[in-house]
Amino acid sequence: MDRSSFFLSLLVCLLPVLQACPPSCHCHGGDLQHVICDNVGLKKIPKVPEQTRLLNLQRNNFPVLPTNAFREMKGLVSLHLQHSHIKEISSGAFRGLKQLVYLYLSNNDISVIKMGAFDDLTELTYLYMDNNKISDLPKGLLSPMINLFILQLGSNKIRELRSGAFSGTKDLRWLYLSDNSLSSIQPGALDDVENLAIFHLDKNQLSTYPVAAMNKLRVVEDLKLSHNPMKVIPDNAFQSFGRYLETLSLDNTGLEKGPLS
Repeated sequence: MDRSSFFLSLLVCLLPVLQACPPSCHCHGGDLQHVICDNVGLKKIPKVPEQTRLLNLQRNNFPVLPTNAFREMKGLVSLHLQHSHIKEISSGAFRGLKQLVYLYLSNNDISVIKMGAFDDLTELTYLYMDNNKISDLPKGLLSPMINLFILQLGSNKIRELRSGAFSGTKDLRWLYLSDNSLSSIQPGALDDVENLAIFHLDKNQLSTYPVAAMNKLRVVEDLKLSHNPMKVIPDNAFQSFGRYLETLSLDNTGLEKGPLS
């Protein structure tokens, strides 16, 4: 093989590697497993190497996450989309991400999440959607996430939790709903998350303690009800938690009658 043929063959072998990292991004880790595209002006989801495990797309501009946006990224474990002007998540947006464990959607403008948006996220364990404009959690929306452990929904616009809101998320242990507009938690809303350990409901609009829904919880350790306009909490309201309850926050509720344990 002459010299020119050798270098041509070498270039052909190296071409996939040379093209692996998207323009304007930088990649590192073994086999370019971490792809960092933080604040580089992207307006569409880039193509990344198959071996990518962490994809950081923070501070870009993706108003709509389309169907199959990440379908070819089957090895992703961690996906960062904070501060990306997201308004809508389409059905099947995360399809194919069957190994994803961490999903960060905080600090966007999300107000529309289509049913089926979270299809395939069976391994997802940590979901952060705080500081958005989410107003509703329809039954079945979260159902694919059977391994979800932490759900952060603070600082949204959720007004009500209806029956089946957390259907399927039986492993959920930490649920943050602080600083929403919650005025009602319907019976059946918490049936599938009876093993919640941390439950933050402070800074909402609950005027009464939702006994029928809360009685489903068994092992709550940390409950925040501060900054809700509650005047009365029924006797034995926290009895179902047994000996587990360690921290109970009731400040700034205007309580005239507290519960007897």
